[in-house]
Order: sequence, then C-alpha cells, then structure tokens
Amino acid sequence: MLKPSWVTSANTADTPFPLNNLPYGVFSTASLTPRCGVAIGDQIFDCQAAEMSGLISGLYEAPLFAQADWNAVMEAGKSLWSALRQRLTDILADGSVSQTAAQACLIAQSDAEMHLPFRVSEFTDFYAGRHHATNVGTMFRGAENALPPNWLHIPIGYNGRASSVVISGTDIQRPWGQLKAPDAESPVFAPSRRFDFELEMGAIVGTASSGQVSVDTADNMIFGYVLLNDWSARDIQAWEYQPLGPFQAKATATSISPWIVTTEALAPFRCMTPPREVPLLPHLQDTGPMLFDIDLRVTHTTPEGADTVLADTNYREMYYSSAQQLAHHTSSGCPMRSGDLLGSGTISGARETERGSLLELSWGGKTPVSLSDGSSRSFIEDGDMITLEGQAKGDGYQIGFGHCVGTVLPADTK
Repeated sequence: MLKPSWVTSANTADTPFPLNNLPYGVFSTASLTPRCGVAIGDQIFDCQAAEMSGLISGLYEAPLFAQADWNAVMEAGKSLWSALRQRLTDILADGSVSQTAAQACLIAQSDAEMHLPFRVSEFTDFYAGRHHATNVGTMFRGAENALPPNWLHIPIGYNGRASSVVISGTDIQRPWGQLKAPDAESPVFAPSRRFDFELEMGAIVGTASSGQVSVDTADNMIFGYVLLNDWSARDIQAWEYQPLGPFQAKATATSISPWIVTTEALAPFRCMTPPREVPLLPHLQDTGPMLFDIDLRVTHTTPEGADTVLADTNYREMYYSSAQQLAHHTSSGCPMRSGDLLGSGTISGARETERGSLLELSWGGKTPVSLSDGSSRSFIEDGDMITLEGQAKGDGYQIGFGHCVGTVLPADTK
C-alpha cells in the first residue's frame, strides 16, 4: 500500500518517488554545492542540511553527509542502512513531529542538477540474460550453438571501465575504433558505424569483501540498484573480441540513472530466477528470490523529437541474479570494494518487442526498426536520444529510478 507523506506530491499512484521508495542521489542548485539528497515526490530532502540541523543525528558518530556521495553510508553497513531508512521514513511520514524542521530541508527537483550518486570503485559487466545471449549467439553461431558451453553454469562477465561511468543526461560522443568489414582485406580506423545501447540494471556493492562469499552474503552486500545503459560499438567489438572479449567497444561510456533505489525498498518485488535447465554448482545455487519484478522500457527520440518505444521488458527475465553474479565474482578470492558497480547484462524477453538492444531489434542490421516518424534505424545515428525507464509496481504506488538518458553526438574530427 502507498505510505502517506506530508509531502503531498508523494501521495499519488503515478509518482516514482513515494514514501515507499526514498531513493538516494546527489544534487546541486544555483546556490547549493553538490550534496546527498533523498527523492520524495517532486522534492529532494537535503541530507547535509538535515544532518547539520540534528534531524538525522544520533544514528552514527562521524558526519556522513559532508561529502558529495553516498560511499560513507554504503561503507557503514546494512544496520546503518536500515536505521537511516527508518529515520527518513519517520521524518517524511504523514503526521511526523519533524515536519516543520524537515520542510526547511526540501528542494524542488525542478531546481536541481543531478550528479553521480556514488564514487564508482570498479565496473564489471555481465552477459546474464538468456534471451539476449541466445539471440546474439544465434546471429553469429547459429541456433544450435547459440549459448557457449559454460553459459548455463556461470554468469559470464568482463571488467569494464569505472572511469567512463556517467550520470544520466551526459551526452555520449560516437567513438572511433578499428573496424574491419567481413569482406575487407584490412581494418580501418574510423568512427563506429554500428553504435548501440544495452538495457541493463546496475547493482551497487555497499560493503567490501576480502574473500569468497556466499550468494546470501552477496545479497546482503548490495546497497541498491540503478538503471544502466552499456553503450556498445558493435563493429569495434566484432573485430576486437577474439580471443579475450570486449575492450574498446565498451569503453566509451556507461550511463546510470540518478537515484539509487535501495535493496530494502525493492524487497516487496523480489522474485525467483527462471527454472534451471542445468543445476548450478552449490556455491551459485538459488537460496530464495533474489531477482526483482521491475518493468523496463526503452524509448528512442530522433533529433527532430519523434519518440518511439523500442522495447518493454522486465528485470525478472535475467537468468542470474546480481547476488549470484557478485558471489561468482568473489569465487577466486577477488576482493570487492564499496562502490563496485555490477552491470546485469542486456535484459531481453522472449518476444521481439522485449529485446534490449538494437543489435537484437534489427537482427544485426538486417531488419531496420521502424520509427514513429516513418524513418528507421539499424543502429544509433548522431543526434538520437535513448531513454531507459524502470518501475516496480505495487498496490497503489510504484518505485521508480528516474530516467537514464543519453544523446549521441558526432565523433570528434581527427
């Protein structure tokens, strides 16, 4: 049920930020330097101001909100996460005794600029959606060899670039790279001609680890989730990926949504992973519902402003949960840091309208996608904007992430 708040804009069924949510971001205004805030309705609750006024003091000793990121809170651990969320709920709930003092900490979202909500320590991206992996494998290896032999046993991933993670709204410049057409004798260095998006969720590691952890421990380590667009240069990828996998094709940028939706806020929407065709080894086996029922949408906007919904799917389509991905990441003893970001892999469903990349939607460019203005796309053109949206829908409320938006600009001239 919708939890009532004295912030009236938080009390509608269509707001992405009801009291049930309380996601965490970093914002600034014309008069305020970047600082931590919590979304409530169409407002932002300024945590730095609340800490200085004593509204959220007493839960911890050292100040947590003097810095412009949520890393200190993440490092403090799960007990503090729950206590802080409960304190914020009490402050912002209808009938709160703190309403008068808290009103002085509210900033209109329309007046704010959003920033990266946390310092990204490292970034790992996975290939954990079965429909996506099957579609891509079928394109390049045929239906009989679509999935690699290891795919049903481990969540496959690669180490990406934390330095290229950017906040929603950041323009994305078309990358240069080495390209080689199948019928060409040699490669050329040129701007990517097959630039693409990938619809993903990002899991944020809150507490660090120093050795192998179980799936249950991994689940407790995850602070929250964001929408994630893993921009991909398919032509650069096709030439470089043998034998060690993606590299420059994935290094241009990774966009994330501005609000971290906590694992606790998503708890009512937990669901199981799909049935297993092959039993997983004990260290990766499901111990309970660790995926989430989150509706996802991708919208394409032309430079002239014509919108087309490219895909509607759901996070529950993933074959491996973020907890399983994190547990696998630590299986060799690999330490994990607070602020590590794990990309889920492209989220696609069984139907054509549920495919989470243009590579799949256009079937490798062979069947261009029709747009609402009569034009078509096989891959992203300069000036195109891609918007990701996500909502977990409850009884009379929804949990939203804010949009994850990026516009592709022409490549640099060389």
